[in-house]
Amino acid sequence: MQQQLEAVIFDWAGTTVDFGSFAPTQIFVDAFRAAYDFDLSLAEARGPMGLGKWQHIEALGRDPAVDARWRAKFGRPMNNDDIDHLYRTFLPLQVERVGAHAALIPGTLETVAALRERGLKIGSTTGYPRPVMEKLMLAAAANGYTPDCTVCADDLAAGARPGPWMALQCVLDLKIGKVAHCVKVDDTLPGIAEGCNAGMWTVGLMLSGSPAGLTAAEFAAATAAELAALRARIAPEFTAAGAHYVIDTIADLPPVLDDIERRLAQGERP
Repeated sequence: MQQQLEAVIFDWAGTTVDFGSFAPTQIFVDAFRAAYDFDLSLAEARGPMGLGKWQHIEALGRDPAVDARWRAKFGRPMNNDDIDHLYRTFLPLQVERVGAHAALIPGTLETVAALRERGLKIGSTTGYPRPVMEKLMLAAAANGYTPDCTVCADDLAAGARPGPWMALQCVLDLKIGKVAHCVKVDDTLPGIAEGCNAGMWTVGLMLSGSPAGLTAAEFAAATAAELAALRARIAPEFTAAGAHYVIDTIADLPPVLDDIERRLAQGERP
């Protein structure tokens, strides 16, 4: 079968690094507490994962439960000044701590090597702003992972997820011939929407990212029944968001690419 795929575009936290996507979620909790003495649960912090971080805070402010507690504490809804202050509190904490969550998700190096062996280019997009990614990219490179391009949430005037712009910037950076020859891999609903909106094949990772919320050790120790329950909860959400495939982790990606190649050869498009 003649190769048609040209590139795979990966998310970062929860997809290639930081099993369970703990770096951003815990720091949202800490930033709310530091900036406003406001208690946010880890589950609430995970809710809008995949958005740019300013937009993530904005979405938290619109969450009904968070909004109710905010109004009870401050007598008004969260406004843009509050979001700016929370973002300014969040950013240095994230830059400071992101290196501690830079461990590669098992299977990342092997999968990326297999993709490069096939002649595929490796792009990446992220909800992290550029100052955070500068530190995370250095740590990931030290661990052996260096994608061909990285587009950050604050890089583009058009915006970030769930719009298509970061993924399409990868198409430009990598000089891809057809968008339909790209695969977007992500562990979040906005990241899947990004790929769909860009006209790409999309693959959702159910167990390595924020929706499952497992550490690597918890994933390794989980029973088959526990993992099946997580899949049963997460897979329908990903499919409803437009994911063409749902798999556990990046380690399971190569057979998916074989199937996409087959579908492309039959004339299918995303």
